[in-house]
Amino acid sequence: MASATEEKNRRKGLIFSVVFHTIAILLLAYFGVSWQNPPPEPGGILVNLGIPDVGQGDENAPKGEPAPPVEKPTPREETPPPPPKSEPRKETAPAKPKNTTPKKEVRKTEDPAAVALRKKKEKERREKAAADRKRAEDERRRRDAAARAEAKRKAEADAKRRAEAARKAEEDRKRKALEDMVSGGLGGGKGSGKGNTGKPGNQGDPNGDPNADRLSGISTGAGSVGGGLSGRGHRKPSPPKDNSQATGIVVVYVCVNRSGAVISAEYTQAGSTTTNSKLKRIAIANAKKYRFDKGNVDKQCGTIRYDFKLK
Repeated sequence: MASATEEKNRRKGLIFSVVFHTIAILLLAYFGVSWQNPPPEPGGILVNLGIPDVGQGDENAPKGEPAPPVEKPTPREETPPPPPKSEPRKETAPAKPKNTTPKKEVRKTEDPAAVALRKKKEKERREKAAADRKRAEDERRRRDAAARAEAKRKAEADAKRRAEAARKAEEDRKRKALEDMVSGGLGGGKGSGKGNTGKPGNQGDPNGDPNADRLSGISTGAGSVGGGLSGRGHRKPSPPKDNSQATGIVVVYVCVNRSGAVISAEYTQAGSTTTNSKLKRIAIANAKKYRFDKGNVDKQCGTIRYDFKLK
C-alpha cells in the first residue's frame, strides 16, 4: 500500500518538474536573452593631444606657460571652382492616388410631415401656374374678340357711310335732273321752246341772246364723281367736248384699283338721259383719264356723271 502511494507521488513530482522547467526556459528565452543590432563599438583610450593647430616636442607643456606664437601661413589665392553643371530636371510622374475604401451609402430619412408639406406646396405651385396660364389665355381671347368687334364695327360704319354717300349722290342726281327739267321749261313753260333738237326747251347758250338765229354750238360736259367713289379724292381731266351739238346726261360706271387707276369704264342706263353713241364714247374715254387717290381695297367702283350742254 505504501509503495503505490510513493509511486503516485513520484510521478506527480516528475510531471510538475518538467512543466516548471519548460516554462522557465521559455520565459528566459523570451525576456532574458537580447542583443544589440548593430553591436556597440569597442571602447577606446582617452588621449590628450592638445590644441590641434599648435604644439611642438614630445612632452606635454607645463600649465601656465603660454604657447609660442605661431605664424599663420599666407593664404594662397585659389580660383573658385567652376559652378556645378545643373542637370536637367527630371519630370516625375504624378503619384497615383491611393486606393481608398468606397464610402458607405448613407440613407437619409425625412420627416413624413416635411414630405407632406413639400408635396402640398408643389401642388399649390402647379395649380397657381395653371390658373395664371388660363387667365392669360382668357385675356388674349377677350382682346381678340374686342379687336374683331372693332373691325366689324368699322367695316359696318364704312359700308353705311358709302351707302349714305351713294344715296346722297342719287338724290343730287335726281335733284339736278329735276332742275334741268325745270330750267328747260318742261314743267312751267307754255311753249315748246326754241330749237331743232326735237326736245322741249330752248336750244343755245343760256347766257346768249334769246333772239339770236345761231342755235348750234359745241356741247361740253364736266364729270361728277358719285357712288362708291364719292369719298375718294381724285384729279379730273379736261372736260370732254363734242361738235355734234348733242346734249344729255351720260353716266359711266367705273372701277378703280388700289393705286387709283381706272381699270374699267362702261356706260350705264341708270341716271343716263341719252343713248347717243358719240356722247357715250366721249364720256367713257374721258372717264378712263381720271386719277384717284390710293386706297385700302384692291377694287372700288362708282359712277362719273357727264351732263353735256351746248355752249
